[in-house]
Amino acid sequence: MNTRIIVKLDIKPPHVVKPLFFEGLKVVGDPAELAKNYYLQGADEVFYIDIISSLYQREIMYEHIQDTANELFVPFAVGGGVKNTNDFSKLFHLGADKVVINTHALQKDPEIINKAAEIFGKQAVVVNIEAKKIYNSYECYSDCGRIESGYDVFDWCKEVERRGAGEILLQSVDNDGSQKGFDIDLAKKIVSLVNIPVVIASGAGSLEDIKEVINKAEPSGVAISSILHYDKFTVSDIKNYLKKNNIAVSR
Repeated sequence: MNTRIIVKLDIKPPHVVKPLFFEGLKVVGDPAELAKNYYLQGADEVFYIDIISSLYQREIMYEHIQDTANELFVPFAVGGGVKNTNDFSKLFHLGADKVVINTHALQKDPEIINKAAEIFGKQAVVVNIEAKKIYNSYECYSDCGRIESGYDVFDWCKEVERRGAGEILLQSVDNDGSQKGFDIDLAKKIVSLVNIPVVIASGAGSLEDIKEVINKAEPSGVAISSILHYDKFTVSDIKNYLKKNNIAVSR
């Protein structure tokens, strides 16, 4: 099976930004322009995550989502500030193929996962997990890696699968934006723990980092941001390198 190479756009409307350890946001471009560029480079999917809507407790800002969706002919996942199934409906209407949820499900109402999966299908529900290592365990965080939940990451992964989530986006608060490599141990444990697709994010700094997480953790996909935004590599560079190293990717 091909490993998906996914572009993750962290959004502070109206811009794509890049945090370091979920802090210190740096503006890197326009969502629609970057999405189109990465699509043309060969991205298999695009994840569009509004990283401040839950933190600031404001409504989802819809106007830029449709502009970005219009540039893409690959699956498009959108998240940030999703609180109910009406939000899911609006995002699908604007062109999302999947909806990503974290804060509301984690901190207030996990039943939203069940409801959304029942209405829209499991394949449309992605749970974003922001994992932070606390001594020898991992805790789920929300609100762009700022608010602890008390939930153990491994227990939450199993719960969201039971509730009907069709996919997990796993991010590491400790590695995100560092370009120093992925948390391989965490990635391996999560992929082996659940039977739904897991996309690994946070930490890619080199082509070797991406190869390592694929070979050792065998995720369904790898989400990339910094090395693309800062022009270290293109999606085509990543895929060509992986193909040369006998890793199956599309196109």
